Amino acid sequence: MAFAGLAGIVTALGLFAVLWLIVFLRTKGSSFTFDPAGNDGEFAKTLLPIYLDITKFAAGLAAASIVFCLFGSSNFGPSNTRSLKSFASPLFVVAMSIIYGVLFMIFLVLNYENHRNHPNANSYTRFKYTRNQAFGFSALACFCLGYTWLVVAATR
Repeated sequence: MAFAGLAGIVTALGLFAVLWLIVFLRTKGSSFTFDPAGNDGEFAKTLLPIYLDITKFAAGLAAASIVFCLFGSSNFGPSNTRSLKSFASPLFVVAMSIIYGVLFMIFLVLNYENHRNHPNANSYTRFKYTRNQAFGFSALACFCLGYTWLVVAATR
């Protein structure tokens, strides 16, 4: 294999593509609204903070685990480079959970602001809705898969 983390790269990108396809095929409609039951501003008060807090929490855990894994592995010395290579793929998947989570937060807030500034324009399209769903679920899936893969790699 050319790069030790190639399996993680392929897994994380493939997972995103598959999740986006699943969400896109299961979603009906061409335009969506943020506010449940038409209550103006309800999304910003109730759901948006929850989505952002969960994503920030998962990204913080993922970042800390990457740092601790790399720091802990470096204590084994240069003779243990083989085990460091075995962590490359799961660490990449965990890192992608951070990237997907950040993209989820950015696009969610950006789309909501656009929706608030142009309420009658049907600006929250099926593409944007499914993209946001795919980023959110990919962040969660990569987080779980990366941790599982990391445990397996560490205990081998």
